[in-house]
Amino acid sequence: MIDITVLAVFIPTFFFVSITPGMCMTLAMTLGMSIGVRRTLWMMVGELLGVATVAVAAVLGVASIMLNYPEAFAILKWVGGAYLIYIGINMWRSKGKMSVNTSNATAVSRQSLFTQGFVTAIANPKGWAFMISLLPPFISIEHDVAPQLLILLSVIMLTEFLSMLAYATGGKSLRLFLTRGNNIQWMNRIAGSLMVAVGVWLALG
Repeated sequence: MIDITVLAVFIPTFFFVSITPGMCMTLAMTLGMSIGVRRTLWMMVGELLGVATVAVAAVLGVASIMLNYPEAFAILKWVGGAYLIYIGINMWRSKGKMSVNTSNATAVSRQSLFTQGFVTAIANPKGWAFMISLLPPFISIEHDVAPQLLILLSVIMLTEFLSMLAYATGGKSLRLFLTRGNNIQWMNRIAGSLMVAVGVWLALG
């Protein structure tokens, strides 16, 4: 098992890292604004799986291998960034109507939302570097690694989920404000700009 004092340090440390605006939080806010919190949950599932994958890989040393092959990692970043930019451009070009119709459950597929979250999480170089530097110091080699990793992963995923939920809720509030003022086109442009920004951030970060 993991030491309580270790958790007492890890929880606030990861909370402040998670709640800080970043790629995944910006994506959550953008989707919360454009399609609502409930449907954004599918993106969150993908993001959480991606974060868990990166965390486990970091502990197992796979992350170090990934960072030693920048060419392959760069391709992954560019593809993921281009995908998000494409979505953002489509949002920007939607005039006078919602870029994504929240009343139409098929407008954006669950698979697409899941993919957005997963790709953003695993193609984020800062996420890899952070997990490599943060997780190992909190894991004791004197005890079984699996139980410790499971506990830390639980903290990471719960904290990430709550942070994304807060950002998505904030995005939904902004959407309601803009819709009341008949500024849907502005909402589409804001959401599209944020999505493009996340894509550029991912590709060049």
